[in-house]
Amino acid sequence: MPLKKLLAKSKTSAPAIVTGYRGDPHRYSNRLSYEDLIEMESELGKTIFGPIPAGNQRKFFEYRKNIWIWHERVMNPSGVATDMTIRYEVRPDGVYKRPNNGQYRKIEGTELDNFRKAAKTYLNLVKTKLYS
Repeated sequence: MPLKKLLAKSKTSAPAIVTGYRGDPHRYSNRLSYEDLIEMESELGKTIFGPIPAGNQRKFFEYRKNIWIWHERVMNPSGVATDMTIRYEVRPDGVYKRPNNGQYRKIEGTELDNFRKAAKTYLNLVKTKLYS
C-alpha cells in the first residue's frame, strides 16, 4: 500500500505520535497496524538502493530488533518473476545472512560495511521522515 494511503488511515496527519512500538507491536495503540508501519518503513527503505526497474519490486526494513529483511522481485523479459529474500540477523558475534530460507553465513568486509550503511541510512530515514 502506498505511503499516502497508509498515512490517510491514521487519525493524525502523520504517525509521529507513535512511540515504543518497535520490538513490541502490542504496545502500539494507533489505528495503523504493526504491518502498516512495517510497510511504510519498507517504502522508505527500498529507496536507499537506487532506482527500481519497471515491473520489479523491492523491500528493505527492520522486521524486529536485530532482524532485517531485504526482498527483491525481478521480472525477466518473458514476464517470469524471480524472488530473493535475505534475512539478516545481528548477533553479538556478527551479522549473519540467510538467503531464501537457506543456511546462515556470517558476512564480512565490504558486504558487512554495505549492510551497516544501509541499516544506518534506513534508521535515519524512518526517524526523520516517518516518526519525527
